[in-house]
Amino acid sequence: MSLDLDKYLNLAKNKYQENKKFLSKLKQKKPKDLDRTVQEFHYEVFDFIDCLECANCCKSLGPRILPKDISKASKHLKIKETDFIQNYLRIDEDNDYVFQSMPCPFLMPDNYCSIYDSRPKACAEYPHTDSRKFHQLLKITAENTLTCPAVYEIVERLKKHYSNI
Repeated sequence: MSLDLDKYLNLAKNKYQENKKFLSKLKQKKPKDLDRTVQEFHYEVFDFIDCLECANCCKSLGPRILPKDISKASKHLKIKETDFIQNYLRIDEDNDYVFQSMPCPFLMPDNYCSIYDSRPKACAEYPHTDSRKFHQLLKITAENTLTCPAVYEIVERLKKHYSNI
């Protein structure tokens, strides 16, 4: 199945305010089954959405790079941490390390990650739809619908599931 990224991004853009409002209500209500429900939808959606067809997160989001990430990636690349920082990172307005430019310098033409086993924690955890205490991530989830088709689909399922909220 081919992923129509533009279709998803347009849908997400058009429904952004609606989704943001819904997720805000969900945060207030904190349904007891939210973590289990989101995780169930996460696995259902990722059965038909293939990240390798998209990689929009790798093309557009600049993750925060932690010291542990720098150490792991530089070891993987067999370079010094200072060289990794100099070659790939910059400090952003929040005083965090991020990639110098996007798309990610480790994203290959086939959408695979050349440092996948040593990728930053933020990359490994994205899009956070299988995280515990999901109610704490609802604000960023609204933003993530604008990047990730899977997150958009999960939010659409949540709206149907919790239609009484």
